[in-house]
Amino acid sequence: MQSNQSVPNSHACCQTALKKAVWYKNKLIVTLIFLATLLLFGCFIPWLHPFQIAFWRYVRMIWWALLAGMILGGVIDYYIPKIYISKYLARRRKRTIFYSVGLGLLMSACSHGILALAMELHKKGAGGPAVVSFLLASPWANLPVTLLLVGFFGVKGVLIIFCALIVAIVTGLVFQKLEVRGLIEKNIHEVPVDENFSILGDVKRRWQEYHFSLEVLWKDVRGILRGVWELSQMVLWWILIGFILASLISAYVPSHLFHHLLGPSLMGLGVTLLFAAILEVCSEGTAPLAFEIYRQTGALGNSFVFLMAGVATDYTEIGLVWTNLGRKTAWWMIALCVPQILILGGLINFFF
Repeated sequence: MQSNQSVPNSHACCQTALKKAVWYKNKLIVTLIFLATLLLFGCFIPWLHPFQIAFWRYVRMIWWALLAGMILGGVIDYYIPKIYISKYLARRRKRTIFYSVGLGLLMSACSHGILALAMELHKKGAGGPAVVSFLLASPWANLPVTLLLVGFFGVKGVLIIFCALIVAIVTGLVFQKLEVRGLIEKNIHEVPVDENFSILGDVKRRWQEYHFSLEVLWKDVRGILRGVWELSQMVLWWILIGFILASLISAYVPSHLFHHLLGPSLMGLGVTLLFAAILEVCSEGTAPLAFEIYRQTGALGNSFVFLMAGVATDYTEIGLVWTNLGRKTAWWMIALCVPQILILGGLINFFF
C-alpha cells in the first residue's frame, strides 16, 4: 500500500514539531540529561537509591509496550492519511460518534496532540459532538497508550480503556441531542462533505500503485522510522517525566498518605479528580502516575478517574474547547463527563 506522502504529518503536541534548534531547547534531550543526572548521582548519593530502584522497576515493566507503541505509531503515521479520519467526523449521524471513537485507534498522538488535531478537524467542518467524542476517546483508544496501559495494568488496562470509550460515546450522543436543541454552539466552519470519496477505493488505488522493490522498502522503512522519531520527540519526554514523578512518589511518599487521600472512597475519588484537573501531563505521562496510584492504594477506579479526568477537566483542554467550540460546549463537556467518570470510577472500585 502506498504511503501517505502527500499528507503532512502535523503533530502539534506540546509544540514538538521538528525544527532546527539548539539542543537545550529540545525537551527530550533536556529530559534525558536530567534523568541521566539523577540516575548517575543515585550511584553515589544514598538518598537517591530508592528513586533508582523505583525507576528501573518501571522500565522493566513497560519497555516492551513503549517500544511496540512507538513502532506502531510510526506505521500509522506513515500509512494512514488524515482524510480517512476527517471524512467520517464531519457527518451528522449517530454512527459518526462511533466512527469518531473507533477511528481514534488510528491516531498515535497523546492527549495534547489529539487536542490540536481535534481543533483542526473542527476548523475543517467536523461537528462539535464528533470532536468532543474524538477528544475524549483518542488519548486512551490509540494503540501506543493502549499498549502502555496494558503493560502497566495487564488485563485491567483494557477495562480502563473500555470505560473511557463509554464516556466518549455517551457524551457524544448526548451532545448531538444538545446541538439539535440549540444548547451548544454549531460549527461555523461547516463545509460540504465529499460523499464521492471512498476510503476503500483509495486503499485499492494505493495498493495498485504500490510496486515492491528494495528501494521502495527502504523508503517505507525510513518513513516509518521518521514517524517513530517524530512521535518520540512528541511523547517520549512526557513519558519520562511521568516515570520520574511516579518513581519519586513511589520512593518518598508514605503509603498511608495514598490510602488516606486517594483511597477507594468518595473523598478519594474527589481528590483524584481534583489532582488530575490541575496536573498538566500528557496521556502517556499520566499512565505511570495512574499505575502508582493503583499500586499504592489498590483503587483501580481512582486510576481510571485520574486518567480520564486529565482529558475531560484539564484546564488546557477546557480552555481550547471554550475558545474554539464555544463556552456552552465547554461547560456541557464538564457537566456530562465528570458524573460519568466518578460513577464509573466508583463502580470499578466496588467490583474490582
